[in-house]
Amino acid sequence: MKKIYLLAAAMVALATPALSLASDKDDEADQRAASAALARGEILPIVRVLAIATERVPGDVLKVKLERESFGFKYEVKILTRSGRVREVEVDARTGRILKIEDD
Repeated sequence: MKKIYLLAAAMVALATPALSLASDKDDEADQRAASAALARGEILPIVRVLAIATERVPGDVLKVKLERESFGFKYEVKILTRSGRVREVEVDARTGRILKIEDD
């Protein structure tokens, strides 16, 4: 499973999955695939995903990842809650459906 790391602050500003610097060709190919999927409307923009995740788990977003799975892409959003817990919210990148919420 390849992981694509997103910089949450930059993503909120840009609302595109322009991802952190790639270290090899596979990462660059995944970045292009994610950007193309967003352009085709196959995945939700990061701004929408952050709204979905923080609606369910209020707090400060620490980190966002976009991962390619067998069913497509999913976002993993790490959130620092008001109580000081770090929770991870997995969101289906196409539908916005919450897949899982767990302590990190």
